[in-house]
Amino acid sequence: MPSKLEELKSIQQELAKKVKLCPLKRKPRLVAGADVSYVISSQESIGVFVVYDLKEKKMVAKAFARLKTTFPYIPGFLSFREVPVLKEAFKGLSVMPDVLLVDGQGILHPRGLGLASHLGLELKLPAIGVAKKPLVGEFEIPPQEPGSFTPIYLNGEVKGVCLRTCKGVKPVYVSPGHLITLEEALEVVKASLSGYRIPEPLRQAHIFSQRLRHECGDNSSRRDRK
Repeated sequence: MPSKLEELKSIQQELAKKVKLCPLKRKPRLVAGADVSYVISSQESIGVFVVYDLKEKKMVAKAFARLKTTFPYIPGFLSFREVPVLKEAFKGLSVMPDVLLVDGQGILHPRGLGLASHLGLELKLPAIGVAKKPLVGEFEIPPQEPGSFTPIYLNGEVKGVCLRTCKGVKPVYVSPGHLITLEEALEVVKASLSGYRIPEPLRQAHIFSQRLRHECGDNSSRRDRK
């Protein structure tokens, strides 16, 4: 496995060179949340997308796919495990989202290619990483006031923010993935909040993926993989 990981690191480094952080062409309205859950009994991954209309404050489309889980859980290499099933799920969407919210990292990654960056490259869409735990970087915890945030530094540069979405709950870690700036990523995440810790598109995607997992007969607790 060590030699295989070195090969994968090289792939990540090459893909990271293709990541572009640039302004959006238009203000986003349709935001898709992406999430993956696992059926342990059948060794399957369930990838889902839920498209949320920011103006109407409602879901307008959803899709899912199931594939055999062929890549192990290895911190720092999550995208090789989850991108395949998410790409398959994306094919089922009836509407094209303006931007993707991904349950994982963007450029806040040891090699600059978290799940959001990798998926954004594959789908050629703006993508934002919204993680529950930090993977790399130095930062201070923001004040309790919802909407407050602090910069996350990596190698002396600001690569993301630690964002307080609700008072009294842990913050989330936001970083641009592809085709979007950090400022816009933060704006989209804030616009997607609905009183919960997790932005509504991602929250609904998680609910959807967990329902599908339970329908497959898997009642085990989900591995915390972020």
